[in-house]
Formats: sequence, C-alpha cells, structure tokens
Amino acid sequence: MHTFETIAMQDNSKYLKIWKPLIDRMTAMMLFVVLFPVMICIAVLLKITGSPVIFKHSRPGYNEQIFELYKFTSMKNGEITRVGSILRKSSLDEIPQLINIIKGEMSFVGPRPLLQDYLSDYSDEGRKRHLVKPGVTGLAQVNGRNALTLEEKVELDLEYVQNVSFLFDLKILFKTAVRIFYFHQADYHSFELHQH
Repeated sequence: MHTFETIAMQDNSKYLKIWKPLIDRMTAMMLFVVLFPVMICIAVLLKITGSPVIFKHSRPGYNEQIFELYKFTSMKNGEITRVGSILRKSSLDEIPQLINIIKGEMSFVGPRPLLQDYLSDYSDEGRKRHLVKPGVTGLAQVNGRNALTLEEKVELDLEYVQNVSFLFDLKILFKTAVRIFYFHQADYHSFELHQH
C-alpha cells in the first residue's frame, strides 16, 4: 500500500473531505431504496437464466487500497449473455456499486477502478489517480471511453484529480446520463476482466 503526498487542492479540500463523501453516501442510500425493486427483478432474471447474481473483483481504490467491486453478472463461461448485453448497454450492471459507495469505497464520480495488473504500468505521476476515490463514472468515461489507450485514460484521470469540484462532478454526471440515455458507448468494461 502506498500513501501519497497531498496535492495542492486547497480550494476544494472541504468538498473532497466532507461534502463529496456525504453527498455520495446519502444519494447512494436513497437510490438503493428506490432501485431495490429493479435490483430484485434483475437478480431473479439472472437466477432464472442460470447466471450468478453478483460478480465481485478486487480493484485498487483510494491510496491503492484493494476493495471488492460489485456488479451484476453479465458474462457466463467467458461470453456476454443476452441479459448481460442489455445490462451493460443500459449500465444497469453497475447498480450494485451503490453498495461500494455506501461503504465509502467508491464515489459516483472519479477515476474508474482498473485491474490491479495495471498498477505496475503507472508512472509515479500516473499513480496520483488514486489520490481520490474511484468512481462509477469519470472524465475518461465521457471522453472516449473504450477508444482511449491506458495512457490517455490516466491523463484524463489526473486532470480530474487536479480539478475536482462539485460543478465538475455535476458536468460529468450530466454527460454520463446523456450517453446512457442514448445507449452510446455505455460499456464501462474496457481494460477490465470480462470473465463474469
């Protein structure tokens, strides 16, 4: 585990330390209640089709601390299922990450948590992407997503870390909602393990 030096974010330190975690957890708890019937329906559908309900995978989060990322299962025997394809295109497979947010492991907006394998590929500068909590969506996800290289993703992640603010988060969330609404590049699984 590595602990990084605090970078110069005086203007938004209160937002990062107090308001962002508070807003994340309160919103996640409300959404969990509202979306609970949807989660039950998805769980039943996955059970009927013979797929495990939840996929868990270890990812590096804040300060590279490892946590278990939750998703609805979208693959079976290495192949994307019909139900899984719908879940991915609509991003419904990401709903269980509300639990990660409630637990304080993730945020709604932040660098997407990539595989542990990529930790050794980051430069010292690149590893600063872990100075904030990973997000369900992020700057890279609304600026190319699957078309980006790892280096380009990290560059955008660092831009987010350096400029994180409430308004910046709202802008990213709005762009994410637009993309999901139009089912446009709504697959968050680039650079991730697909065997689930």
